[in-house]
Amino acid sequence: MRRDGRPDDVLEEDAAPPETLSAADIGGELGERATLVHFSTAFCQPCRATRRVLADVAAMVPGVRHVEVDAESRLDLVRALGVVRTPTVLVLDADGRVVKRASGVPRKPDVVAALAAAVWAASQETDGT
Repeated sequence: MRRDGRPDDVLEEDAAPPETLSAADIGGELGERATLVHFSTAFCQPCRATRRVLADVAAMVPGVRHVEVDAESRLDLVRALGVVRTPTVLVLDADGRVVKRASGVPRKPDVVAALAAAVWAASQETDGT
């Protein structure tokens, strides 16, 4: 996990998160193309900036949803995913697979790049290449 808020290509091996997350798991609908899952808490100041960045990106990229999860009320999911700080952002592909992860306030270009990679990877699986 990077400290600068840029998405990692892989999750930490010791966290052993579930391979996929459902709408029921995150408490919101999955996006048609991708989902930005944002773990936050009420007292987390950087979470406010993260919320704005992710909402902006979700609004400008068709088929992408932003779902915010209150880490304090979903400790089961926080533990299962190995979330150790807020904000933490997971990028899910259209099938709910966790494909990218970042902690800290992400930069908008990094979120867009992570989404592009997630959508591209999913399209490659669909094409069979």
